[in-house]
Amino acid sequence: MDKEKTLREVYRHPLLTEENLITIGNMHTKAMFYKGDFFLKRGERSNSYLILENGLMRSFVYDYDANEITTNFFSNREVVIEVLSLFQHIPSEEYIQALTECVCWKIDLDRFEMLYHSIQGLNEWGRAWMSEQLFQSKQRAVEMITQTATERYLKLIKENPQVIRQAPLKQIATYLGITDTSLSRIRKELTVG
Repeated sequence: MDKEKTLREVYRHPLLTEENLITIGNMHTKAMFYKGDFFLKRGERSNSYLILENGLMRSFVYDYDANEITTNFFSNREVVIEVLSLFQHIPSEEYIQALTECVCWKIDLDRFEMLYHSIQGLNEWGRAWMSEQLFQSKQRAVEMITQTATERYLKLIKENPQVIRQAPLKQIATYLGITDTSLSRIRKELTVG
């Protein structure tokens, strides 16, 4: 485990000084999750976020037929967050669950806000991070309509092989917007082809 290395990678920004990074790091506390543990459940209000050092987590919802639909995966050195609940102070619609044993670094919202308003570099990091998340969300929404399931699967393999290695196929399938039967067919076609 390497808290300093993990946080430095996540909070990388040209305006953050060495002193800033130490201050930010001191505000994070270790949080361990075992496979199946929940960081957040539907109806709860999020009051913190995590930096995932090692492991795999996912967010999911239940659709109108009570099927689990994976909305996101969180891999090593990513921010694990339910943005709407945390920043709008509203109950979450999503669940966030550990798919493997996870080592995380947690920061409470009040600590983050204090840092955000006192460290200009963190302020800029936050804007850049949120912009990137908005871009990725828009891109994913468009790709769900414009790309085939095979193209989406190949992109996931390329961009996040950790998900392919560690997540159950059913969860990968719902994330891709297809059935697990369709995903099995795609995987077989790619292996044969």
